[in-house]
Amino acid sequence: MNQRLILSTALASVLAMGVLSTANAADTPAGKEKCFGIAKAGQNDCANLSGTHSCAGQNKMDMGTDEWKYVGKGTCASMGGKSADEVKGMMKK
Repeated sequence: MNQRLILSTALASVLAMGVLSTANAADTPAGKEKCFGIAKAGQNDCANLSGTHSCAGQNKMDMGTDEWKYVGKGTCASMGGKSADEVKGMMKK
């Protein structure tokens, strides 16, 4: 009886890990990319890079460097925005 419980718990854990890894892959909407530095106050899409908040709509100032919004792929640079790698490089300096 104990062995059956252990086996079913292990199987449930393995299945749950598969679901979690699939969910992370779907975080970015199709045809979109994160564009940093273009979000107006209260209009960011999620947590910022500096870690001062963790939800959408919580940025306090317009065009914060570490705040982002989803935009169509390939349109970020033309809007004056930067990629996450560019912003992380700027923050290290």
